[in-house]
Amino acid sequence: MHPYFMKGDNEREPHMPIKLWNKVKSIFITFYKRLLKIRGQPREIALGFSLGIFIGMTPSMGFQTGIAVFFASLLKWNKVSSAIGVWISNPFTAPFIYYTTYIVGEKLMQMSNIDTQGIASKAWAITLGGAVIGLPLAVIAYYFCYSALCRYQENIQNSLAKQKEKFVQKKEKIVENVTKRKKMKKRKKQMKKRKKQMAERK
Repeated sequence: MHPYFMKGDNEREPHMPIKLWNKVKSIFITFYKRLLKIRGQPREIALGFSLGIFIGMTPSMGFQTGIAVFFASLLKWNKVSSAIGVWISNPFTAPFIYYTTYIVGEKLMQMSNIDTQGIASKAWAITLGGAVIGLPLAVIAYYFCYSALCRYQENIQNSLAKQKEKFVQKKEKIVENVTKRKKMKKRKKQMKKRKKQMAERK
């Protein structure tokens, strides 16, 4: 069968991997936008996010959000950003992440002459691999998140400052126009008064 299914003259349904990638990309974009809109200090938000990334790399799916929020609360970091960070592992990315962390953990355990047979050993391999990969990822996530938040908040402040400046200028113009109108009215009254006085003299 052709790799694309004809839906119309110009419409084609893409491959399943492409649809999956689009779905994953959409999820990450949505959470990225939510992350930027969190209120708080960039440092605390970035620390919470990096914590979530680290926990998300461990085999704790189903409990990872609760774990991340608990430790973020304990460390007084941002709880919302930690909950967002754990979504690095989701139903779409988890198979790839856990497979990679298992391979890394298994290699490290073999290098240390630790038995890798059995369910418990495999779980430890995934946990070890997740910690080894998750730590540098968390550090990268911190700096990425911190710089993105600082840039976003700076842009918001600049935008608000420009809006405030426009509002002040508009207000000044309104005051100026009102002042001009008052002066015009005053002049008209004075003109009428002069005309009346001149008419009375005649």
